[in-house]
Formats: sequence, C-alpha cells, structure tokens
Amino acid sequence: MSEPDSNLAFPRFLKFWRGVHSVSQEQLSDRIDSSPRHISRLENGSSRPSQSMVTEIASALHLGQRDSNHLLIAAGFLPTTGELDFQAPELKWLRKTMTLSLKALDPYPAIIINESSDILMVNRGWVGLFHQTIGKPALDRVSNNMEFLFSRQGAGSLISGWEDTLSVILMSLEQKTLFSDNPRDLEMRDRLATHENVPADWRQRAAKLEPLSSFRMQINLNGELKRFISLHSTVSTMGPAAVLSGPSLHMNSLYPEDDTLDLSQLCEGELSHPLLYY
Repeated sequence: MSEPDSNLAFPRFLKFWRGVHSVSQEQLSDRIDSSPRHISRLENGSSRPSQSMVTEIASALHLGQRDSNHLLIAAGFLPTTGELDFQAPELKWLRKTMTLSLKALDPYPAIIINESSDILMVNRGWVGLFHQTIGKPALDRVSNNMEFLFSRQGAGSLISGWEDTLSVILMSLEQKTLFSDNPRDLEMRDRLATHENVPADWRQRAAKLEPLSSFRMQINLNGELKRFISLHSTVSTMGPAAVLSGPSLHMNSLYPEDDTLDLSQLCEGELSHPLLYY
C-alpha cells in the first residue's frame, strides 16, 4: 500500500470541489462508477488517478474548462485547451475591452493576437506605422503576426541581434508544438525555420538563452531607421496556471527607444484596416 503523499495538489483540489458542490465521497464514487474507499485514497494521497478518471471526476462535479484543467494539472497531466472564439457573441465585452486597450495605446503601435499568433485586432498606430512602408493592399492581407515578423514586409532582417532573437521566437513555437502536437503549429514551425535569417543552429542557440518578453528591432519611419522595443504581454483568466488552464490572448506593442520621438503622426489622416475597429 502506498504511503499518503501530503505534497500532492490533486487531493486538496478534489476535496475542495466536493465541498463546493456538497458531494460526498459515496455520491462521487457512484457518479464515476468507483468506490468510496478509492475516493478516500485519492483524497489522502495514497492513490493517484488516471487521466481518464480526472476527466470523469471533473465531469461528475460539473467543472468548467478552467477548473477541469486545474484538476488535470494538479494530477500531473496536461490541460486541454481550445482556440478562443474571439468573435463569439458572448465575448462582446472582451472585444470592447481589447478595443479600448488598443485605443489607449495610440500612437504606440499595438495588436491583439491569439495563441496561434493570428492577428485579431490592430490599433491606428500599428496601421499608420506599417502603411507607410508596406502599402495598404499588402498590409490588409497580413493575418498572422509570426509570419509577418519573419517576412520581408515585417521585421525581416531588421531585428537587432536577429539570429538569437529569431532562434528564441522559434523555440517558443517549438515548445508549443511539443505540448499541443498541433499540425498547424508544426507546419508553421517548419516553414519559418527555413527563413533566410534563421541560423541553422537555432535550437542550440535558443537552448542557451532565456525566453524573451521583449526584443529590439529597427523600423523605417519617414525614411529613417528607428529603434523600437517590441513588448509581448498576455491577457488570460485569473488563477493559478492561468496561461495553461484556459485560452489566452496576447498583446504585442512597439515603443521607441528614443523617448523624444513623436509618433502622433502615425494616427493622423484616414486609416483603415480589416482588423481596425474604431
């Protein structure tokens, strides 16, 4: 018989959710076709659940996606997350919040992306910045930030220290594919890895570097190359393991290194883009 392990998080989560829903060990065992003794052993840490049992328990306790994923993580399993349907009617409040956030950042260029790096929203500063170098038809077709970042029209070879930076960006995508095994992520990783600016030893380079929340890049502004800092931040649900336990959004914003650089010109005049909503 296994000795109880008080360091496991799963027993605490299981006992907590039973209490929240006023479900006894006997009632829960009936719902998942188990025994009260086994539920007791799960709660004192002397027995560990299978992934299928954790899923059955979450269903029996009517847990939502976030709490079901917390239960999986507590038991030592990967969570199950789907892509956020950003256009869903019930997420109107989120779209409004993100629009206000982007608008507040003007004239600093910013975009909202999902976990696949698909661009969901842009602000006027972003449209104004790239409109001058790319042109409206090409800019209107931009739909994925990762692909745009690696393209000639986007950052391309203008990223400072590009070999290390692109290596770390690719490694973040590599790690994502190891978790998800998503064919789309795998295809994007393979395609971006062939970009002319990516060094052949990008995996080895990235292994020696810490993940980046920001990096420097140079962007053409009125015919002059200006240095910008690209900052990546995450918008996710509240709670432990929030990024893992549910779908999340990400905001990418650009800030000039020169504090005196006036970007107000980026928001002047008529600006339009399929993903600009104000």
